[in-house]
Amino acid sequence: MDSIKISEAINHHRRRFFGTAAMTIAAAQLGLIGSAAAQSSKTVPAIKPGTNTSFDPLKQIDADVLNIGYAEAGAAKGPVVLLLHGWPYDIYSFVDVTPLLASAGYRVIVPFVRGYGTTRFLSNDTFRNGQPSAVAVDTIALMDALKIEKATLAGFDWGARTANIVAALWPERCKAMVSVSGYLIGSQEAGKMPLPPKAELEWWYQFYFATQRGRAGYDKNRHDFSKLIWQLASPKWDFDDATFDRSAASFNNPDHVAIVIHNYRWRLALAEGEPKYADLDKRLAEGPVITVPTITLEGDANGAPHPDPSAYAKKFSGKYAHRLITGGIGHNLPQEAPQAFAQAVVDVDAF
Repeated sequence: MDSIKISEAINHHRRRFFGTAAMTIAAAQLGLIGSAAAQSSKTVPAIKPGTNTSFDPLKQIDADVLNIGYAEAGAAKGPVVLLLHGWPYDIYSFVDVTPLLASAGYRVIVPFVRGYGTTRFLSNDTFRNGQPSAVAVDTIALMDALKIEKATLAGFDWGARTANIVAALWPERCKAMVSVSGYLIGSQEAGKMPLPPKAELEWWYQFYFATQRGRAGYDKNRHDFSKLIWQLASPKWDFDDATFDRSAASFNNPDHVAIVIHNYRWRLALAEGEPKYADLDKRLAEGPVITVPTITLEGDANGAPHPDPSAYAKKFSGKYAHRLITGGIGHNLPQEAPQAFAQAVVDVDAF
């Protein structure tokens, strides 16, 4: 669960959501959201969340420091969309989205983030680094390994941040973007700034992870801990044990705890990153504007910390729209509202 505190005003107490309905593009919100193209004429078919429970056999490929596990579906020559998950989730967040996009003509790639599922480091000596710029570089490395020049990136949580970073630093590789909870690029300096007490309370797990007790507790109880996060982040999502357990298996990755703990400690400047990413982090700390066509999404029942749409609207200078997805939709938006998520991908591609 995730949303780095950006330097702009983030009101954690009075979240005002913009938009009118699940599938409506808000072309302008209080004058802050830029003009957007009309909604695509291609309508994604309705699907009951949880209809699909598996992917085709997973694939593996060496990409820079990793051997990345990923699911793939759709036309080999179709336009590429990368679906990026966060913590504590995995590729099953997109198990219903994937066939919808494949049927719409896309080549869909759904990778496990470092520290999840079947993704492994190629060397035991590589630093188990969870800093956001490193995770974003993994996406570029995967695209290079698969000989993908350009793709639409769509994600939530860590995955939305990764999409943001790629779109900001390598816009030539990003055709368009769908980002749940908007603009999530932050910095260690921003992470040092205290928030009001109620907002700090929402980040309780981050402070827990800052301690050795927290690391040991997450390692020992990662299944129950992650299930609690799911419940808090999506309070109206009545997921069953089988749905959770499919994703929870990914947390048994031998590097999972190290990656998660480093990610959250890095944000508070309690852990060092790798010097090779210093230039990228410097650019990200400036809060770069994203120029690629973008649709941002938010669930009306997101229980995770997240910024107000008005705080990030001006961070998107290209064609842009924001959508509020209604019906008790929480943090894991693609799994809770797969049709709305897939429709956003199709529509942003038509901008």
